[in-house]
Amino acid sequence: MRNSKNFTGHQLLMAILLAFILVFSSCKYSAKEEIPFQVQHADWVYNATIYEVNVRQYTPEGTFKAFESHMPRLKELGVEILWFMPIHPIGEVNRKGALGSYYSVKDYYGVNPEFGTLDDFKSVVAQAHQLGMKVIIDMVANHTSHDAVLVKEHPDWYVHDSLGNLVSPFDWTDVAKLDYTKPELRKYMIDMFKYWIKDIDIDGFRCDVAAEVPVDFWNEARAELNRIKPVFMLAEASNVELQKFAFDADYDWELHHTLNALAQGKKNVNDLEQYLLKKYATYPRNTIKMNFITNHDENSWNGTEFERMGDAVKAMAAFTFVIDGMPLIYTGQEVGFNRRLKFFDKDEVSWKDSLNLFPFYKKLVELKKSTPVLAAGDRGADIFRIKSNADSAVFAFTRKNESQALFAIFNLSANQQIATLTGNDYAGTYTNVMTGEKFVFQGGEEISLKPWEFYIYCN
Repeated sequence: MRNSKNFTGHQLLMAILLAFILVFSSCKYSAKEEIPFQVQHADWVYNATIYEVNVRQYTPEGTFKAFESHMPRLKELGVEILWFMPIHPIGEVNRKGALGSYYSVKDYYGVNPEFGTLDDFKSVVAQAHQLGMKVIIDMVANHTSHDAVLVKEHPDWYVHDSLGNLVSPFDWTDVAKLDYTKPELRKYMIDMFKYWIKDIDIDGFRCDVAAEVPVDFWNEARAELNRIKPVFMLAEASNVELQKFAFDADYDWELHHTLNALAQGKKNVNDLEQYLLKKYATYPRNTIKMNFITNHDENSWNGTEFERMGDAVKAMAAFTFVIDGMPLIYTGQEVGFNRRLKFFDKDEVSWKDSLNLFPFYKKLVELKKSTPVLAAGDRGADIFRIKSNADSAVFAFTRKNESQALFAIFNLSANQQIATLTGNDYAGTYTNVMTGEKFVFQGGEEISLKPWEFYIYCN
């Protein structure tokens, strides 16, 4: 679910102030720092790229064992966090399609037999750790299937209507909503989260529709997990309060929609700038947004990145790696898979990389991993926009610290642009991260950019 947060008067004032500073002063984007957020990110989080695994559609077999053969390739790609879509048994009552929704969970302690056994999954976790990758699993804490174990054992843990029937959230008729006013349910869920960390040795969770579950539950759950080991918690939400005590990161849905609109000519770079101002007025420095051009929902329901973004795909993908936050790669994205995957039935990814995108994404992942100024949260460098005579179409910026500078320039339009950059804040000797060529910039350069063309330089 895609959630939005209304601004308080204070946050709106901050946004206006930042807009004034941007226009009349330095064009520096810097998140606010006055809110004391308490989440401590594990060291392996800051420069990581997350990779979403759709087990059902990943291979012809759709099993953990079959997926294992792809893990060396993912190691070569360089991704560091593997996010597995729900691996639990799927309910049969009110099931959608032949195989049902991954998010209609029947047993939180079980494994979908179509994927294999718990030992098979443990093997995947062990191999991932051996390869230097972390594993998180999708956890659906808001609801279960109508025939779930908890429905039979604890029907009072669910929301009921006036007639005593289970309530389905939204139009999700295959699931029933849990009632977090029940202390026993909260204890059960926290114990279950701890089981997957302690007994299966996973490294965290992506939490479905996290804003539909009370914030104080997540705060309590994270405190308990912290006693076991450092974990990574990703909220499927856009709610800053969730990152105060519970989550390391949440979804940057608004950036995603803005990039789609840019690619479709419905917005321009000025709209992107306004969004960035709003974000930095809302989210403190040590929070993390997950950036993406596709995921399982977008692919199946709204179209592939090629359908939505056309010729802008590579530019938008690269942008998600060099802007602040954590980038996501979804199953098949790294080889340019261009088809909507079925959600409730068996389907399959073609791994033929006809566009030769694997090397492209590999370079982006390595750039994110090896470049300190691109670290997520408060370890990364602020974004300093370089203005030009083409500000509605061209987004140029630097990210610098005491020892390193990254300079990037993106034509985020379908038209050729000739941009004359202002100032010399980006001046220096750089290497083009995609080609390895050396460039020296003095300041005030005139740069010609084809539609959707971009350059990323680092020193």
